Amino acid sequence: MGSQLNSFPIVGVYAALNVFILAWLAWSTGKLRRQHQVSIGDGGVPALIRVMRGHANAVENIPMFFILLIIAAAIGAPGFVLHGLAAVFTAGRAVHAWYFIQQDAPLRLRVVGFSATLLPMLVLAIGLLGHGLAQLFH
Repeated sequence: MGSQLNSFPIVGVYAALNVFILAWLAWSTGKLRRQHQVSIGDGGVPALIRVMRGHANAVENIPMFFILLIIAAAIGAPGFVLHGLAAVFTAGRAVHAWYFIQQDAPLRLRVVGFSATLLPMLVLAIGLLGHGLAQLFH
């Protein structure tokens, strides 16, 4: 049990980094709200619609990833696996956020960012499903 608890600082580091990405998106949203004098909603401002969608996408994906990562840490996934999956996910989230904040960013950044978000989530989900089923029928 002790080695499993040693994995939680890994989760904490990446959770903190992802909160910084969320803060970056929130700050960018607030900046555009002030610039365009929009206090509620998007005011029909394309730049604000774009950054709000990027922020919403982060809020939709980050919590589920960390639920999966915490479960993986709790059941004893190796630290290098947690680091690898969380690093790819976090880099993906940063690239995805950059795409939504920059009005002239190339679409490939969105594709790379989302791919790097989805792949670690699917790996965790498949791994946890396999582990759970193996334990269930053991």
